[in-house]
Amino acid sequence: MIQGIGAASGVAIGKAFVLPAWEWDVPDRRMEKVDLAKEFERLYEGIRTSKTEIEVMKNEIRETVGAEESSIFDAHIAILDDPVFMSEIQGIIERQYKAAEVAVKEAIDHFVTMFDLLDDEYMKERALDIKDVGNRLLKHLLGTPEITLPSDTQPYILVAKELSPSQLVHLNPENVLGMVTMSGGKTSHSAIMARALGIPLVSGLESLTEEPLSTGDLLIIDGDEGTVYREPSRALLEQFNRIAEEQRLRKEQLQLLASVEAVTKDGYRMRLAGNISSVKDVEQAVKYGAEGVGLFRTEFLYMDRPTFPSEEEQFEVYRQVVEAAGGHPVVIRTLDIGGDKQLEYFPLFEEENPVLGFRAIRISLDEAEMFKTQLRALLRASAYGQIKILYPMIHTLEEVRQANAFLEEAKQELLRREQPFNHEIETGIMIEIPAAAAIADLLAREVDFFSIGTNDLVQYVLAVDRMNEKVAHLYHPYHPAVIRLLRQTVLAAKEAGISVSVCGEMAGDERALPLWLYLGVTNLSMSPQSLLRVKHRILNSTLAEGMEQGKHCYTLTTSEEIEAALAKWTKS
Repeated sequence: MIQGIGAASGVAIGKAFVLPAWEWDVPDRRMEKVDLAKEFERLYEGIRTSKTEIEVMKNEIRETVGAEESSIFDAHIAILDDPVFMSEIQGIIERQYKAAEVAVKEAIDHFVTMFDLLDDEYMKERALDIKDVGNRLLKHLLGTPEITLPSDTQPYILVAKELSPSQLVHLNPENVLGMVTMSGGKTSHSAIMARALGIPLVSGLESLTEEPLSTGDLLIIDGDEGTVYREPSRALLEQFNRIAEEQRLRKEQLQLLASVEAVTKDGYRMRLAGNISSVKDVEQAVKYGAEGVGLFRTEFLYMDRPTFPSEEEQFEVYRQVVEAAGGHPVVIRTLDIGGDKQLEYFPLFEEENPVLGFRAIRISLDEAEMFKTQLRALLRASAYGQIKILYPMIHTLEEVRQANAFLEEAKQELLRREQPFNHEIETGIMIEIPAAAAIADLLAREVDFFSIGTNDLVQYVLAVDRMNEKVAHLYHPYHPAVIRLLRQTVLAAKEAGISVSVCGEMAGDERALPLWLYLGVTNLSMSPQSLLRVKHRILNSTLAEGMEQGKHCYTLTTSEEIEAALAKWTKS
């Protein structure tokens, strides 16, 4: 047995296929000064081809894993546009008269070495992005083919030193039973995509195995425990075959729940909706039994294009989404860019702390015409179904009033055009900033509903960036401060007579169910992959027991105590 890091859950049993490292042999080749212009043209052509290829891959994988996960490739395009990375390559060509491929290889090695020296796992994993992009560029400069996966249909467990998003794009999930990587961890891009694809993954084996894994080795991998067994005994095979079969049957049984209402054993009704980023995501959510859309992230409509989408383009997408929801409500969040979500055609100024800077509703209120274009499209689509408008990152009453004033202007413009829309369309706000939770009673008088975005709320309350490996262990969604703010927000909504839902990751965490039952939250919105699992937990719970456990959590004083109590309840 080899103990690694469980990066994507599930058990897999099969023969290993070891993927050769995607690295090119680049002989040191120098140029004459008169040939430098030609060399720069080769470099720029390689960059253009690489960008096109990355865009194609992004669109391919989006159909499988969704828009949010496929946005990993935006980071790859950003590397090719990065002035520091490119000036390093250009400087080597210009000063040392080296061929483009030699300059690219030296630049990759320089930055990867620099990142590897940092005592930060997150930054080390970002070094893989640089290698991935650099190797793609080298492939075009050298005219060599990519290393390919097995072409036959025999399922296998993929083993690699590291797996780049570019390599994962070409995986056929039907053929890949599981994956093992020597490097990486839970926050690597390969882990994010493996979880989205539903493929078990164990990472971090590099210093743990004396004898390298070989193609043809019989393996058992457990992505929950982070273990790999090489050439296992018959008894171990039988044991894990039973576990794998139980997992397969559980998936089949869960799918049967898609058409079943989410009702506790004592008759308490809850409504589960899907978080989506595209029309295709709606179809997947409905397949898993979603009762509408609790959060449509519209920023993905604005990405991967040269200009802002027109009113007509947006209207068509919103109309398709609401029609695909089959009469259920659809909550659509207005544009939420800034921070880690940038648009090439709308450059934002450099900020020391962009997550706390010019983003989300702050941009919309500053860019009135852009905002009203989106609002008009949303209003027009409301004539086709139950659309609700959600404003992100609200922290003052003034922001709500200003946003609604723009909405009123958009309505008047449509009235002049004689275009139909729902005149009583509901508006709500994301509760994701502590200030909003603190004045929830005031904000509740201005809107029709609250949607609690727990991901950002937890990060802001605890001042913890969960993507930073140095402090990720401090990210505790069940911190007493967090659950107190949840209670304060829900009570404010109830007193004002407005509805409240939860749309962050806590909504899809079955451990949190007692909190929602105790607080009386009946609307949860989550990733489509979480819907059936949460519904199964609801069907096997009672309101009385859940309320009792939720009430007990509010008497506990630490995150560890609360998480332990909820974990114990979930397993009962």
